Amino acid sequence: MSDQFDIAIIGAGMAGASIAGELAGASIAGELSGASIAGKPAGQARILLVEAEAHPGYHTTGRSAAFWEECYGGPDIVPLTLASGAYLREGGFLAPRGALYISQDDGGAQVSAFIDSFAGTGVTIEKLGRGAIEHMVPGIRPGWTRAIAQPNCADIDVAGLHQHYLAMARRGGVALRCHHRLQAAEREGTTWRLDFGQAGAVRANLVVNAAGAWADEVATICGARPLGIVPYRRTVAQLRIAPAPRADLPLVLDLGGSFYFKPENGRLWLSPHDETPTTACDAAAEEWDIALAIDRLEQVVDWRIEAVERKWAGLRSFAPDRRPVYGFAPDREGFFWCAGQGGYGIQTAPAGARFAAQLLTRSARDAMTMALDEKLYSPARLLGSALL
Repeated sequence: MSDQFDIAIIGAGMAGASIAGELAGASIAGELSGASIAGKPAGQARILLVEAEAHPGYHTTGRSAAFWEECYGGPDIVPLTLASGAYLREGGFLAPRGALYISQDDGGAQVSAFIDSFAGTGVTIEKLGRGAIEHMVPGIRPGWTRAIAQPNCADIDVAGLHQHYLAMARRGGVALRCHHRLQAAEREGTTWRLDFGQAGAVRANLVVNAAGAWADEVATICGARPLGIVPYRRTVAQLRIAPAPRADLPLVLDLGGSFYFKPENGRLWLSPHDETPTTACDAAAEEWDIALAIDRLEQVVDWRIEAVERKWAGLRSFAPDRRPVYGFAPDREGFFWCAGQGGYGIQTAPAGARFAAQLLTRSARDAMTMALDEKLYSPARLLGSALL
């Protein structure tokens, strides 16, 4: 296999796999700025997708308790979420769930502020009272009297979506190489020399930084200014409870952001909604966070917890303004950002990947991406006003 590529994508989690799939797709056309593939037919670029671990999706993607929830991430994320919905539904990656944001007696102002923040965004939400909450969450304790329902929320088949994009990339001729951790990068004229240590070196015209928690590290290696993308640990535990959770139990989230839980194959998945800053690493759940999650759950419902069957943690990587980053680095030629997707990178993957691929190839927008604001997600916004 040739070690000369047009595009090298660093990271094969959901971000890297999805943009690889979109770049390899027949619908992607256009001219890559500064690359050698100008004028080539759509889908003919030589693309390399590299993964530092033994297999794609080992870190955040493989540990996600993902759901598609229109409000998740706030108003700036709504355009990406709504734009991704049809693709996910038509692909069979969504299963109806519904979501319920709950608040206690004194949360009236919080409920109103939440509803006001999403005015005009296109999300579907409804204010509910105690009676509806009791019907949807049997065993809920007194005092939880206010709620906002988001009926369109759905579970996502994360593994299925990830494999879909990897297969899409493979069919389009993308080369996948695992055990490839970037050690050094040097820009030589209009090409990069990328050194993966014992795995060898390759040359590529463009580098796509889809390295998740390692995104700033990859930028530094490539001589681009880091954007301040910070990994945060998020913990999830699988509980056996009595009574067993109903299959139609909605995703239940604290409006104040201190917990969420949902049913999963007769068990309950519970998170303390933690966001602990950390270094990029192989994250593991800590006992304190599990205990905190259980304590918070017991203040919400009267269910009996019989066992903690599993526990895990993943990393959610955020830019300082908590918006994802898509676009060419204004301070480093041939370097493209596809990072900072936080905890909603999976639910926004279809629109995010297509949008990024269109920006990278200078292609026209389509129906999925037409409403997305390039400046809202541009890396230039994080590098000072002189670069905007």
